[in-house]
Amino acid sequence: MDLELPLWFEIGSLVILTLILVADLLLILKRPHIPSTKESTLWVVFYVTLALIFAGLMWVFAGGEYAGQFVAGWLTEYSLSIDNLFVFVLIMTQFSVPRRYQQEVLMVGIIIALVLRGLFILLGAAIIEQFSWVFYLFGAFLIWTAIRQAFPGGDHDDDVKQENFVVRLLRRTIDISDSYDGAKIRTVVDGKKMWTPMIIVFAAIGVTDLLFAIDSIPAIFGITTSPFIVFTANIFALMGLRQLYFLLGDLLDRLRYLHYGIAFILAFIGVKLVFHAMHENELPFINGGQHIEWVPVISTWMSLGVIVVSMAVATAASLIASARDRRLGRTDATAGVVDDGTGAPPEVEAAAEAVAEEKGTPSTVDQRPTER
Repeated sequence: MDLELPLWFEIGSLVILTLILVADLLLILKRPHIPSTKESTLWVVFYVTLALIFAGLMWVFAGGEYAGQFVAGWLTEYSLSIDNLFVFVLIMTQFSVPRRYQQEVLMVGIIIALVLRGLFILLGAAIIEQFSWVFYLFGAFLIWTAIRQAFPGGDHDDDVKQENFVVRLLRRTIDISDSYDGAKIRTVVDGKKMWTPMIIVFAAIGVTDLLFAIDSIPAIFGITTSPFIVFTANIFALMGLRQLYFLLGDLLDRLRYLHYGIAFILAFIGVKLVFHAMHENELPFINGGQHIEWVPVISTWMSLGVIVVSMAVATAASLIASARDRRLGRTDATAGVVDDGTGAPPEVEAAAEAVAEEKGTPSTVDQRPTER
């Protein structure tokens, strides 16, 4: 029998997770460096283990349903966060961020993402509490997003123009120096205080995080309606993102079919949300305002199985295809992309371009960070 999560467990968990994030940030600020593969691996393993321990504690204190919802939500957010990595690579490349300072940029991006997602979670929970029909909208939005994810390259001119406007407006309204000054966002040039190009990078990442929050929050509300589980799942998914960025590195270009796995997950959760809305239906023009009882119920454990299998199949298919192409000596479709020295492989930059185009992120932003 499932129980309610104790209040002391929720408060204690949030306090401990906040302390971990603060310690991680202080560590970066004190020692900026390019993490080795071993270091990145250890950190990723640490955060994954921490998430599984957290799920185990939820099982002990509240039962298997709560634990299952957390794991399913965490895996969903973790898989969606890999899209963030592609676009972060693109942003770092476009603005020539020195690799030594990319950790700081990533950490700022993660903090911005947590704040934005926290606001979206509070807003989403309040809306769901008052209007059960919003699940119809969430479900339709996720299905539409899944189609865009599976078949990128549509017409997103308006989105791109909006992102360009945000960055260009910043350039026109403030003085920006010609070069970076470490990880600082303010510097002095010829006795005049100016912003560094890092402020443009943070603006681009902020816009990107906003777009990803709009996608990811409805997805996890399809797994659970508990704001605590939604927020902690997002925290755990984002905490290991910085290390995953450096760990995957050259592997990102091999995950060519990952977007199909993510698209299937989003479509599945979208259908689940529509089914849930039909069960809770109160709209008078649908079934006379009565609940629709014949619609199948998709359990948490079925959702977890679909998420795991989808990501496993997409990853395995990607790696098999990559190995086959290398055996045949094929030249990757991204050959000819020039590496700019920021540490991102050309193949990763090309993959990031595709994800950015699908998301409507600032993929076409002028690469001259000092233009005003």
